[in-house]
Amino acid sequence: MSEEHILIDRDDKNIVTITLNRPEKLNTLTKTMWGRLGDIFRELSDDDTVRCIMMTGAGGKSFSPGNDISEFEADRSSTAKAAEYGELMGRNIKAMRDCPHPSVAAIRGICVGGGMELAGLCDVRICSKKSRFGVPISKLGLVMGYHEIDALRSLVGAGPTLEILLEGRVFDAEEAQRLGIVSRIVADDDVMTEARNAAERIAAGAPLVHRWHRKFLKRLQDPTPLSAEELAESYACFDTEDFQTGYRAFLEKKTPEFKGR
Repeated sequence: MSEEHILIDRDDKNIVTITLNRPEKLNTLTKTMWGRLGDIFRELSDDDTVRCIMMTGAGGKSFSPGNDISEFEADRSSTAKAAEYGELMGRNIKAMRDCPHPSVAAIRGICVGGGMELAGLCDVRICSKKSRFGVPISKLGLVMGYHEIDALRSLVGAGPTLEILLEGRVFDAEEAQRLGIVSRIVADDDVMTEARNAAERIAAGAPLVHRWHRKFLKRLQDPTPLSAEELAESYACFDTEDFQTGYRAFLEKKTPEFKGR
């Protein structure tokens, strides 16, 4: 069932679209779906031909309202079960954060709890004016684990993260943009088009450059001083075929065709 609930499509531009496919449940996330998402991102991480990953929810009414609470009795009703679930979540979040390929979230409607966490793991997040966000887990007596809270903190900072968790409010798209949860807001009917356009713009860029930029920004979150080898890596692009392709195409006023090497 997890494969039916997670759809994958790849086009001729090497853009991979991942769709949460439980529209009858507003795309609530099951434990099996989380596991499948982790597997998908690990597989895509090993595929150097991928240019961009786009993530969305089926049906148009909801990206995802979070985890399926009906599973809690079976999967999270004790400390031992919750620890097992948390380990799974930690592995999956790591797989998504470590994936070298850039990603775009197309958010329509509800994007709450685990759904907001998932969208927040994408690099560019485009939502509709009607989208709603929040993490009201305090109303369930539920704690956000270290892996999940770190992902949210990395996105919006410690202060806003605590505000979101303490108040447990569901808020609108404008506040989400102010907090840094979304990159841009568009008309409701334009979300998929704008997300697709963003993915195509990304896919048209040099893939090695995208991967280096993502790697460097992640490394800069660590306060440890950069080594000489790390600093030298920022000049490695000049020895790539893509650099030769890019600057020659610019001089010749042509569209570059990057190969990722």
